[in-house]
Amino acid sequence: MQIVLALIAIIQMLLWVASLIIIVQAIFSWLVAFNVVNTSSNFVRAVWTALERLTEPLYRPVRRIMPDFGGIDFSPLVVLLAIWVIDRLLTGVAAQIYTSAYPVA
Repeated sequence: MQIVLALIAIIQMLLWVASLIIIVQAIFSWLVAFNVVNTSSNFVRAVWTALERLTEPLYRPVRRIMPDFGGIDFSPLVVLLAIWVIDRLLTGVAAQIYTSAYPVA
């Protein structure tokens, strides 16, 4: 039981990190779009490339399914919502496992 709870905790931490990366990538893309940061800088280009490589595998399946909304990309929002739903489901599973292993007297 404790191994399953530990695995759920690890998965939840990975989902949290993925959420942070998606949020940072979305904010960074806005900064690039509004020319707040310059992509001709080597550092900015390296960060941009790293964020794109991390998030693109998550966005690609969503972009195939979703219709085109013009210049607005809703795939980060959809992926974030999916991550949060999975996190809530894992929390429920962990609670069920914990209460079945340690019942209240």
